[in-house]
Amino acid sequence: MSTRFSGEGNIGSAPDYREFTSGNDEPRRLLRLNVYFDNPVPTRDGYEDRGGFWAPVELWNSEPDWAKLYQKGMRVLVEGRMLREEWEDAEENERVTFKVDARRIAILPYRIESIRLSPKQQEIDSQPQPAQPETRPKQAAGAREPKGAKAKE
Repeated sequence: MSTRFSGEGNIGSAPDYREFTSGNDEPRRLLRLNVYFDNPVPTRDGYEDRGGFWAPVELWNSEPDWAKLYQKGMRVLVEGRMLREEWEDAEENERVTFKVDARRIAILPYRIESIRLSPKQQEIDSQPQPAQPETRPKQAAGAREPKGAKAKE
């Protein structure tokens, strides 16, 4: 069972990055985050969290460097699917967990001190942009040029 999910929350622990190899195939990469999705409700004294929850977030096919990018306490927006997962604990009791199979994890700009682009992105951003040709709006057939305007040839 799964359903669409979109939520804002804070990362609660250091990210966990793993690679799984199988034969000659390229390794499958997994980035796991533990995120607290809060539900702030306005009160007289500010805000109160009502109904927030912790959920493991998994992002498959991530890049190895992303584990360094995400940090404990960081505010993120997670989009993906919520999945119900059944498992047994050490005492063989049946348990149920809801986890997020993330499609994307966006970093929200709260408490960010600096941003540094990768060298490849800096090269793209520093390249001169081609000049845009000057265009004039076309006039309807039979319309006259404004007084004092010169026609370009």
